[in-house]
Amino acid sequence: MSRNEETGKIIRRHVLWSLGAGLMPVPLFDIAAVTAIQVDMLRQLANHYKVEYSQSSGKAFVAALTGGTFARIGASLVKAIPGIGSVVGGVSMSVMSGASTYAVGQVANHYFASGSDIFRIDVTEAKEKYAEEYEKGKQVAADLEKEKKTSAETYKVAAETIGNLEKLKQSGVISEADFDAVKQKVLEGL
Repeated sequence: MSRNEETGKIIRRHVLWSLGAGLMPVPLFDIAAVTAIQVDMLRQLANHYKVEYSQSSGKAFVAALTGGTFARIGASLVKAIPGIGSVVGGVSMSVMSGASTYAVGQVANHYFASGSDIFRIDVTEAKEKYAEEYEKGKQVAADLEKEKKTSAETYKVAAETIGNLEKLKQSGVISEADFDAVKQKVLEGL
């Protein structure tokens, strides 16, 4: 498998996870889950390219690119409206989450492929590239939702499972390798 094919698979897989995380019914938890998915994607891309990476730099990179989270927060909070809120908020948050993850992945891939890392980026340039890729990502996310005829409930269960695995990893109950292996199996089941 070529380097481009592998990076494409990493980004696609994380976009799918973000689509599911965006459907989570708990306001604001969905944003935290998507951010964790994006940071994990950065770690995997950095490992693939064998470039320097740390979780704190990954979080800073995501925050720098996705700084306009007010719209995402608004979509997330719409979920709190009884009845229709969870449907409308979930659908819009799902596509925005997938598009954002796609854009973060494309920007990171751009830097990693050029031999750079996320410690040495031009933030202004990266934000511009993020905005361009976010627009493309909306269509990619919509296409993946159509292509993936899995129910919203399956995505929610997968996102909750991964969230619980993340908690277990952070508390030291499972290792990073165990987390990655189980997460991969969850995602393969989608």
